[in-house]
Amino acid sequence: MGNWYTSRELVKAAASIIGTDHNAIIDAAIEAASREIDRLTNRRFIPITATRYYDWPHSAGPSPYVLLLDEDLLSASLLTKEGDDATEIVDTDYFLCPANVTPYQWIEIDLASSAFFASKDTHQRQIHVTGSWGYCNDTVTGGTVTSGLAASAAATSFVCSNAALIDVGDTLLIESEQLFVSERAANDVGKNTNGALTASQSETTVTLEASHGVNAGEVILVNAERMYVESVSGNVLAVKRAYDGTTLAVHSDAQDVYVFRTLTVVRGVNGTTAATHANATAISKYRPPALIRKLCKALALADDELSRGGWTGSIGSGEGVKESRMTALNALKDDVRKQYRRRILGAV
Repeated sequence: MGNWYTSRELVKAAASIIGTDHNAIIDAAIEAASREIDRLTNRRFIPITATRYYDWPHSAGPSPYVLLLDEDLLSASLLTKEGDDATEIVDTDYFLCPANVTPYQWIEIDLASSAFFASKDTHQRQIHVTGSWGYCNDTVTGGTVTSGLAASAAATSFVCSNAALIDVGDTLLIESEQLFVSERAANDVGKNTNGALTASQSETTVTLEASHGVNAGEVILVNAERMYVESVSGNVLAVKRAYDGTTLAVHSDAQDVYVFRTLTVVRGVNGTTAATHANATAISKYRPPALIRKLCKALALADDELSRGGWTGSIGSGEGVKESRMTALNALKDDVRKQYRRRILGAV
């Protein structure tokens, strides 16, 4: 599981799905949609760190000084020749091409240098390229680490500073480590409600103790009722009550407030190495292109809808039957294919 191009929360919101009963089904649909996009485009939209191997001489290459790459390259950390003997070609002796644009599609030896590609006993897998592979590595802020990662590189959960910035399905970047968010849970923020709440949908303000740190867009938990925080003004939260299928309830004064900031994560994904990270370390999250995110969500939604109809193309029965039409989805797939499909150049 990993490298999703949309999140569980976004798919549930788009389909008005509440509660947790369908989470596993939605997660599987997003995973399948993301991998379908990889196949459709011959690309990946969240980078991995890896070494790729190429035969030499390169049968598809235009010249002995050019190595065609079979995957998008964002940066190279090591280029070697002569197979397992791994003779390095230093970065001042080659160019990543095309110039001035990423991702790179081929590597050229600088003809002003004395460097050259070469093989030894066999032509197979003689050129090794280690680097960051993918179409893009764009990120947006994910807040900071609050706790949980400073003591151990093996920790599988941590508390973030702002749950509104991170969803289930996001791939995070903390320093040089990538982490995949597979689940979330509530964390006690150490502040209580300041006043009682009635079981009324019209009572949409919650007052907390000072310095609560709750952010707009987060979901709080008071007793068993979830509330979506629409805005924050000082100690007063404007909320949507009985959120995500929970039950509207009465709450007495001074109740504990929880926020869903505890993230279950898979450590050291995509070829990176798990490490410790001090509290207050910045979190970034990868953000694929908008059209890729849009298609992934649409594919996941279509998968959910078709599965509920038993893959018959219709949902419901009798006068309430609804036909599933895929015209818009197919048009979106065509747009993605035209804009992002990569022609494979090299061969592993």
